[in-house]
Amino acid sequence: MVGCIHTFRKFRVRPYFELVMFLGEDILAWLIIALGGAMFAGNIAALIRPPKQRRDANDLTKAPVFRSVVMATIGAIATIWALLSLL
Repeated sequence: MVGCIHTFRKFRVRPYFELVMFLGEDILAWLIIALGGAMFAGNIAALIRPPKQRRDANDLTKAPVFRSVVMATIGAIATIWALLSLL
């Protein structure tokens, strides 16, 4: 029985191509770049150009400055960190 198993191992089919990871091995860094960049751009856009009219009574007239600056800074740091990790 043991000899039978070894004869089957000789005839295993090997793939013609090497399997690669879907979207690359550093997908996490690319996702952090995208999310951090969107976080930075969205918060800066909310500070620079607030909406012209409110949709309902609960909407703010302009974005909270401190929170937007903190979130934009976090997004920028995440983006820069991910960019540097790709180098």
